[in-house]
Amino acid sequence: MNELLEVFLASVRDGYVQVSAFVAVTVLLFGLVQYRTSGALVERLSENERLQPFFGALMGLTPGCGGAIVMMPLYVRGTVSFGTVVATLIATAGDSAFVILALAPEAGLYAYGIAFGAAIVSGYAIDKFGMGVGRIDSAVANISNTATDGGVVSASRGGNPTHEYDAACETSAARESSVLTPLSHAVHALWWVSAGIALVVGVMYLTAGAPEVPLELGLTYAGVFTVVGVTGTTASFYIYFVGRHYLGDGHVGRARDTFANVHETLVHAAQETSFVTVWVLTAYLLYEYSVLLFNINVAELAAAAGLLAPVAGAALGLIPGCGPQIVLASVYAEGGIPFSALTANAISQDGDALFPLIAIDKKAAIVASIYTTIPALIVGIGLHVFFDFGSATGFGVL
Repeated sequence: MNELLEVFLASVRDGYVQVSAFVAVTVLLFGLVQYRTSGALVERLSENERLQPFFGALMGLTPGCGGAIVMMPLYVRGTVSFGTVVATLIATAGDSAFVILALAPEAGLYAYGIAFGAAIVSGYAIDKFGMGVGRIDSAVANISNTATDGGVVSASRGGNPTHEYDAACETSAARESSVLTPLSHAVHALWWVSAGIALVVGVMYLTAGAPEVPLELGLTYAGVFTVVGVTGTTASFYIYFVGRHYLGDGHVGRARDTFANVHETLVHAAQETSFVTVWVLTAYLLYEYSVLLFNINVAELAAAAGLLAPVAGAALGLIPGCGPQIVLASVYAEGGIPFSALTANAISQDGDALFPLIAIDKKAAIVASIYTTIPALIVGIGLHVFFDFGSATGFGVL
């Protein structure tokens, strides 16, 4: 029972420090650009369909999952094509990028460069040949019903599959309460203080190679890591389930076109990140409890894959979240798996960016995961078979 509780507390802590703080900064920066330009960035992106997959790949390439998370609501609103979603997810480096760039920077540059190229090719191919969600609805209809915002898949002006958004489902007025309104604003302020501190300790954690951090209280590094992580996650749950109705219109999961002021931009970023935090914690708990209860050792499985290493790397990338991917990056830095497995995982992994899409449109999330795995297998196996550095272990490790 003590071990189960320890896993729970560690997951509550780690999800916020390792993921949410980085997501918050990216979403906030994007929101501030939206505020300063009165929505011009998204408007131009919507009008320039040919640039969308390239822009999506660039957003996904940024270390962490924040850039990719920003793109998912734009698809739901119908701003970008489904090919852009896939390009973003293929290029997504996730939090494992911090680890691999710190421990094996040359390998990281090669792996993520190849993933970026695969992202652009795949994104444009999907849009060019109309291989979006609408084209294969029948193939996945028995797997999952679409949980969307009330919109439908349709063709944009250029024929690319997008998502028609029904704005009527949004509300605009925040609720008023003599108790919950001031409490929600106080929790929102605490949330941003936690996010700022978590960002600092999170960067220190990743640049140190993602070491084990003990659960403890106090003014030590581990103590601050624990306190700020638990506080941030607790505040995130409050904001998502209660506070969002008193801070704004209560609507999360989709990017709005404009932001009235800086405060609204901060509220929006906190709401969107809290939404992701809830899903990230769920994934962390599923992963950690599976490892604990079934005695799964990801490092040993990856090291024992042999010729199937790139297949295993691609398969591991199907797991949403960054936890397994960080483990794989650490195993590569220790010489446990070949470069082909690292590259296949870099292409296949969707990081935490898949959570918003799962929550809003499960069907699109399933199809996108399939599309990111296909180039991962092709490129990974190709590197392993035809290139010496692809099958080598320790390539680019410091």
